[in-house]
Amino acid sequence: MTRILGIETSCDETAAAVIDDRGGKTEILSNVVFSQIAEHAAFGGVVPEIAARAHVEALDGVIKAALDEAGVSLTEIDAIAATAGPGLIGGLIVGLTTAKAIAAASGKRLVPVNHLEGHALTARLTDGIEFPYLLLLVSGGHTQIVHVEGVGRYQRWASTIDDALGEAFDKTAKLLGLPYPGGPSVEKAAAGGNPKRFAFPRPLKGEARPDFSFSGLKTAVRREASALAPLGEDDIADICASFQQAVTETLSDRVKRSLERFRESHPDIETPALVVAGGVAANQAIRTALDTLCDKTGFRLIAPPIRLCGDNAAMIAWAGLERLKAELGEDDALGFAPRPRWPLDQAAAPLFGTGKRGAKA
Repeated sequence: MTRILGIETSCDETAAAVIDDRGGKTEILSNVVFSQIAEHAAFGGVVPEIAARAHVEALDGVIKAALDEAGVSLTEIDAIAATAGPGLIGGLIVGLTTAKAIAAASGKRLVPVNHLEGHALTARLTDGIEFPYLLLLVSGGHTQIVHVEGVGRYQRWASTIDDALGEAFDKTAKLLGLPYPGGPSVEKAAAGGNPKRFAFPRPLKGEARPDFSFSGLKTAVRREASALAPLGEDDIADICASFQQAVTETLSDRVKRSLERFRESHPDIETPALVVAGGVAANQAIRTALDTLCDKTGFRLIAPPIRLCGDNAAMIAWAGLERLKAELGEDDALGFAPRPRWPLDQAAAPLFGTGKRGAKA
């Protein structure tokens, strides 16, 4: 299996990509992403029903565009990889059902892919790193640290007990009246602000447990914003800068504990790798803070290109290819049901404070 079509529809991006892996050289032949930002902007967040309908309308055209850009026909594709979870159930159904139809009609092999595994393995596509490594996954719905042992072999070492980091960025932006999507808007506003004006909390900083918490930080932002209302441009910039500073210091403190654990687990690796992935990994302040942390602890930071940090189909195609190489394809892929909740480490117990079904991440 050398040429893979990937399909991604887990949230508000409709994406398709083609990856070629012949002759020992991997190449992204196409990576088409149709953004739904305009459809959701008026609501300040993703509306699941609108997202599902947009996927239905856009997906066929996006797949055709990916094949055309790659310069290949469907007959030249060896397999189809599609996100089967976790994510919004409506979008998952659209993407996985389309992939099943294509696979059944063309006689191609289908690989259902865990969206989080796509993020986890992207660094192997872009940087060719070897197992094992440590992964910090930060996005709108996920904040966790994962020990990546190999394809299909993941240990969750830490997670959020409440909000994901991307969710905290989005809700902060909405509270301050900044445009959707919130992450880039907060980062842009923070660039002109004073990060020392507001003493926002650093949740769980200094505690032995390695997990994350962002609900209290979000509440502190709301309290300060309410006390200052109506907010001026300088107020908004200072709040964003102070919020982002609190985030970077919190991440550095939390991640450091897992770096120490990784060192103890793998004393033979001279320069281990910390991979940061997910949409929030595009934030330059966070990348800088993690890079500084890695320099101090003897790690190397690997962050995919910005275009591969957010949801995209190239990472899904690559994860599908990795699973095929590892002989981890599903026996009954055409009967595989989409999974709105699908943890990478399925043996991990729910964290204290996250409720019966676990954290949103």
